Amino acid sequence: MLKREDIIIKGKNATVVGHSEIVGKPTTLLLLNEWATVTICHIETRDLKIHTIDADILIVATGVPYLIKGDMVKEGAVVIDVGINRITKDKANQELLEWRKEDFEKKGATLIGDVDFLRVEPKASYISPVPGGVGPMTIAMLLSNTLKAAKNIV
Repeated sequence: MLKREDIIIKGKNATVVGHSEIVGKPTTLLLLNEWATVTICHIETRDLKIHTIDADILIVATGVPYLIKGDMVKEGAVVIDVGINRITKDKANQELLEWRKEDFEKKGATLIGDVDFLRVEPKASYISPVPGGVGPMTIAMLLSNTLKAAKNIV
């Protein structure tokens, strides 16, 4: 996604929030291989904002709705929200529903990310939406890899 958007990674400060085997750790290695200086944060990280506010590239995959607020992101940062959280009536509150309120009222549930999109988007030079950001890219890569495997290229 970063390469598709022509975002320079080399020499940038990148922070990955979440250290899962599926997203956090592999993403950290990919960023290191592209010569980013990488900080990885996890559930035991104290004062998350200290780490996120300096990031040129911020990648978030925690499963915690709106964990990243506007004041935690540096002006001009690239923000990739990998998190996807289904919010239903029993989990809903006004803060969580602000951006996706119409969808929630229509369906009784909605999807939101780990980043508070409405408050981070004005500061970010690029931000991936949830839904519609990382998910479609993941599906496209899965199909591409399946096709390569079928052709015995992998």
